[in-house]
Amino acid sequence: MNDIVQYRLVIADDHPLFRGALREAVSGLLESVDIAEAGTFDDAVALLEKNGDVDLVLLDLAMPGVRGFSGLMYMRAQYPSVPVIVVSANDDPATIRRCMEFGASGFIPKTLGVDDMRTAVSRILGGGVWTPPDIDLGAGADAESTALMARLATLTPQQVRVLMMLSEGLLNKQIAYQLSVSEATVKAHVSAILQKLGVESRTQAVIAAAKIEAGQWSQGAAVAEG
Repeated sequence: MNDIVQYRLVIADDHPLFRGALREAVSGLLESVDIAEAGTFDDAVALLEKNGDVDLVLLDLAMPGVRGFSGLMYMRAQYPSVPVIVVSANDDPATIRRCMEFGASGFIPKTLGVDDMRTAVSRILGGGVWTPPDIDLGAGADAESTALMARLATLTPQQVRVLMMLSEGLLNKQIAYQLSVSEATVKAHVSAILQKLGVESRTQAVIAAAKIEAGQWSQGAAVAEG
């Protein structure tokens, strides 16, 4: 019995009942597993900082501290070796396709049954990918969105966090305080974001990010466009 693999997983979702359902599903699949839970995005990041040997993250797209694909973008940039399964109530094919394009190893709709959840987790822990079999991911995004996603993928983890905060309407000094850096550093990040996204203002950067979010950053988009 010494060859039993010990897995370390992080479940990041702001709904305790759903975290419990995911925990039960995974616990029934793996013989030896350590599961940590996070109710906010910052808590999830703290768990990954504390335990660098996490084998899998199950990440909700919408939870405190994150909206849309920004959390996934940050996870993939900051922890490229840790596979991420997106878990979401939004199972729109365009959303699933973009999650996979941003580097997710799988997508689990919250309506998925326990057996299918276990199949998905098992396949991804084995190095594969999993998406709902009844979803057609063949339809490609338009050229503008594809080009913009390529630009977003060049952002560093810290630049992703700054863009997330810009989308929430925070000022440079507020971003500096939250990230524990100087305002000059934030200004440098903003300048780099504008250059990488090919835009001229903070508002244009927020609008560009919102276009990719398929409505999931609706608050940021509304602020930017209003």
